[in-house]
Amino acid sequence: MSHGLAAFLAATAVALAAQATAPRGFGERDLQGIWTNATVTPLERPAEFAGKEFMTEEEAEAYEKRRQLQENSQAKDDIHYDNVIWQKESYDKVVSRRRTSLVVDPPDGKIPPLTPAAQLRAAARAEAARTGPSDSAASRSLGERCISWGNEGPPMLGSTYQANLQFMQTKNAFVIRHEIMNGIRIVPIDGTPHLPNTVRLLHGDSRGRWDGNTLVVDTTNFTDNTPFRGPPGTARQDIFSSRDLHVVERFTRADANSIDYQFTVEDPSTWTRPWSGEMLIRKWDGPIFEYACHEGNYGLGFILSAARVQERLAQPR
Repeated sequence: MSHGLAAFLAATAVALAAQATAPRGFGERDLQGIWTNATVTPLERPAEFAGKEFMTEEEAEAYEKRRQLQENSQAKDDIHYDNVIWQKESYDKVVSRRRTSLVVDPPDGKIPPLTPAAQLRAAARAEAARTGPSDSAASRSLGERCISWGNEGPPMLGSTYQANLQFMQTKNAFVIRHEIMNGIRIVPIDGTPHLPNTVRLLHGDSRGRWDGNTLVVDTTNFTDNTPFRGPPGTARQDIFSSRDLHVVERFTRADANSIDYQFTVEDPSTWTRPWSGEMLIRKWDGPIFEYACHEGNYGLGFILSAARVQERLAQPR
């Protein structure tokens, strides 16, 4: 059975179980449905908006149009994707609450500086990418290996396309299903404690609780290979952290068509201070489709085989 099909069947089973057991009348706590966190708001504040927390209505409209043109232009130059899909996805993206950055703290809208230890790790990754980018499949990114696109988080910051989500809940669990990469996160909300510190997961171990009408999700037990990725911009950089990463997310139903999503990221081994952000998750018609990545992932094999050919050609005869 393919990875994509297995994920689809698992998500279907979870959805059917949720429908069968979910009590009616969640009221203001009802987060179920299909949503999108597609946005053109950059993770960090661009220089053009330095010192400015919010855009004007005119600035937001102009910024959205500029980003749409950039993404549509990228689609025309990219043979892997249908331009029609890219155009639709780009028009679904908006400047979230007219903010100039998703980062709201620090006040300058920037991720805090790396610690000295994190700077050394970043330099080592850059050197490995320069000297042995195709030594093995493990040398390539998790996205290229169809393991994680970085959008699953936490924190969840959207993706280049198919930035769609399905939320399901029962009285004991909250489930987040991502369309891209088919990531599924099951969050117990019944008081179940975190896993032992010795157990480490790529996307961490999440536990939830209700604070009034806000679902608070606390995630720990990450690996040191966990990257997440900001929303699309001029570059799709991976953001690496350490095993000390701790993320707290807050989901609050703002109205019938939106959820207020806030997050705080703390990792004393990576950043000099915690940082926080927020965005609006919007209602979306759906449906969620299977993201069949490995079924057509010929590129990774070609990359590795081409690297072996280059190595043989470089050997003295």
